[in-house]
Amino acid sequence: MQTFEQPLSPEEEAYYLKRSKEGDLNARNLLVERNLRLVAHIVKKYHQKSQDQEDLLSTGTIGLIKAINTFDPKKGSKLGTYASRCIENELLMLFRQEKKSCKDVSLYEPIGSDKEGNEIHLMDIIDSEAEDILEQLISENHIDTVYSILDTLLTPREKEIIEKRYGLYQYSPMPQREIASAMHISRSYVSRIEKRALRKIFTYLEGR
Repeated sequence: MQTFEQPLSPEEEAYYLKRSKEGDLNARNLLVERNLRLVAHIVKKYHQKSQDQEDLLSTGTIGLIKAINTFDPKKGSKLGTYASRCIENELLMLFRQEKKSCKDVSLYEPIGSDKEGNEIHLMDIIDSEAEDILEQLISENHIDTVYSILDTLLTPREKEIIEKRYGLYQYSPMPQREIASAMHISRSYVSRIEKRALRKIFTYLEGR
């Protein structure tokens, strides 16, 4: 069972919101961490066995980050109330996109094969392009852009895995196996999270 940090007191919340508005990313990240329980609570209302709960949590966390970035206490509402609406809006947007994509070509439908005869899917191409774009940004020293994307777009776990895989911040590039061992999760789970994070980055950059 996943455990979450206890919510902040009203005084602590007001303090870290002020710091976040002043550009303190650590304060923003702490607000996210202390409100993940709210994300899980809302996701629980929408989660069905046919859906990946981890994906819903990631989507809900994006809504939470947007809420923290745009929340204005002067308007009289509480952060929790405002964040709940943002989280639900993000989830409903995801469901609308999924409904629409049901009519489109499946990302997991085979589109060819490699030299070894292994099937290649459209999703493999997207992940490869996303990885190439990210590596290009890093090699061209657009590090500030990369960090901004990671901070605003990815969940804390996705961000940590991308940082370790691509040698960002204080890390040296690490293979998935070593990341899995360090984080006490399976290598296949690391691969899933990395692919999901790359798809988010790819979608964001394609829409700029």
